[in-house]
Amino acid sequence: MSVYVIFWRGSELLLLRRANTGFEGRQLRSRLRTSRRQRAAASSGRARSQGGGGVEIDPASLIFATVLHRSQDEERLDFFFEARSWQGELRNAEPEKCAELAWFPVDGLPENTITNVRTAIANWQPGTRYCEFWQET
Repeated sequence: MSVYVIFWRGSELLLLRRANTGFEGRQLRSRLRTSRRQRAAASSGRARSQGGGGVEIDPASLIFATVLHRSQDEERLDFFFEARSWQGELRNAEPEKCAELAWFPVDGLPENTITNVRTAIANWQPGTRYCEFWQET
């Protein structure tokens, strides 16, 4: 299970550029936490935002956006939550994994946005709460 937090500022969302991870290098995605231990999805998203983004999110302000069932390199469930308010200043707390943080208009995502993130955002915007993305390997 992967949990993504979509940070909103007006009509823009925050994406980070991956670096030095060995997977999807230099590509853009939203803040992520891969949950390998027992933890609820929303709690996992809040924890990741604090550790990797340096901000606190009130549980009541973290809103479920969509879930993406996908298969690329392996089968996964990606949960997406939106945050429109938080305490603290968003910062890159993991420069060894993240080259930069940048705001982009939701209707103008860069071409190098990771496919599963782009798919989930495209489906979530009109209100789709479940979507799928299958890529044969």
